[in-house]
Amino acid sequence: MNVVCLDLEGVLVPEIWIAFSKESGIEVLKRTTRDEPDYDKLMKWRLGILKEHGLGLKEIQETIAKIEPLEGAKEFLDELRSLTQVIIISDTFTEFAKPLMEKLGWPTIFCNSLEVAENGEITGYKMRCEQSKLSTVKALQSVGFDTIASGDSYNDLAMIKAGKAGFLFKSTEQIIKDNPDIPAFETYGELLDAIKKVL
Repeated sequence: MNVVCLDLEGVLVPEIWIAFSKESGIEVLKRTTRDEPDYDKLMKWRLGILKEHGLGLKEIQETIAKIEPLEGAKEFLDELRSLTQVIIISDTFTEFAKPLMEKLGWPTIFCNSLEVAENGEITGYKMRCEQSKLSTVKALQSVGFDTIASGDSYNDLAMIKAGKAGFLFKSTEQIIKDNPDIPAFETYGELLDAIKKVL
């Protein structure tokens, strides 16, 4: 029994923090897991910048409401879900993901949660589990699933390498160069064909 595990941002939807960086005019918020391998460090730094600028959950959700899935993402996901089980495994947060899941046709997503004060300030975050992407694919494997994974960032590499098959999708030149053993694709058609071959 196969299950495909997909990253969300950069794979199916644009990067939320890059969109918010453009909307807020705070250039440095463009930094993502493609640039920073240490997720905890990245998030603490982001929360510090939000606090400094007096921005909270409401402002980020207003930006997310305007984000549309990447061109062809929903069709890719629909076709993939007609062939096999699919789970989106993301380091984003429930409070960010809901409107995007609606636009993608309500796929299953495993993600994290934010700690939000009454005034809307994001004071912290709670990871679902340690090394959430790798832990999730290992848990799926422990109950009899073969995992096939795809993502674009440093935090996807462990789940990509842990499964029956794994692929980079719309990744950076550096990540592709550092991982020559992982097939890398740029279009949904190529990724779908590669997945179909291992199903």
